[in-house]
Amino acid sequence: MKHTVSAGRKVFVVFNYFFLGLASLLCILPFINLLAVSFSGSTAVAGGEVNFLPVDFTWKSYEFVMKSREFVRSLGVSIERVILGVSVNMLLTILTAYPLSKEKSVFKWRGVYAWFFMITMLFNAGLIPWYMTIKYTGLVDKIWALVIPGALPVFNMVVLLNFFRGLPKELEEAAFIDGAGHWRILWKIFIPLSKPSLATVALFCIVSHWNNWFDGLILMNKPIHYPLQSYLQTIIINPEVIMASAAGKSDYTTLLQFVNTRTSRAAQIFIATIPILLAYPFLQKYFTTGLVLGSVKG
Repeated sequence: MKHTVSAGRKVFVVFNYFFLGLASLLCILPFINLLAVSFSGSTAVAGGEVNFLPVDFTWKSYEFVMKSREFVRSLGVSIERVILGVSVNMLLTILTAYPLSKEKSVFKWRGVYAWFFMITMLFNAGLIPWYMTIKYTGLVDKIWALVIPGALPVFNMVVLLNFFRGLPKELEEAAFIDGAGHWRILWKIFIPLSKPSLATVALFCIVSHWNNWFDGLILMNKPIHYPLQSYLQTIIINPEVIMASAAGKSDYTTLLQFVNTRTSRAAQIFIATIPILLAYPFLQKYFTTGLVLGSVKG
């Protein structure tokens, strides 16, 4: 039987392609312009000659950035934060989602604990109590201040919880009959079967820790402890700082002839996006499947 497509459907599909293509360009073109600026000479950038292709192509901006101790130090802080933060997030998310995925007949107080966590998604005490709590626990100006306050992302826990609930109960029952306990069932059955959902949650955690800049500014008293995004935020607001600090150093004398605030800032922002660009393709194949499967079941 031949399937006919109505004129209205054709118009709808064409409009969708056009709208999504336009939205994609609006997202990609600023990034391409940023990349072109980072590879262009300072004179061309100052003259407004750079659009989407580099003018007077040069690597000097990246050489300038990689010689900056402040940038390299903040990059190291961000990498440390991601490693610690994602490890803690994933461990606590798994250990919380597993028991909450059980029925009330198995875990009597499941509903109480579930509401306890859900309330934190709807209400919060505010910025000042949040800061005072971290301050009086002695975490301010320490790397753990960027990790412990968000140790359990409740949204990620809900996604993983629903995925666990969708797994066949027969597997768990068979494991119990064979003498396995909850720990063995979790790590030997649930975790291997949950790779799509775990990859989705891990991607959320990586992006959250890498992109977060506000808590670094609030919780770190010394700029040497800033994560990368907090450091970038300060130079975007006051870009002259990095140029002024480099002006008196002999290592930068030659580079300053080819670099200005716009080219150095563009190079730093682009370098900051590279880890996410590298991580995302490896998790993309799990992302859609994990997000949908972990969200549709109640």
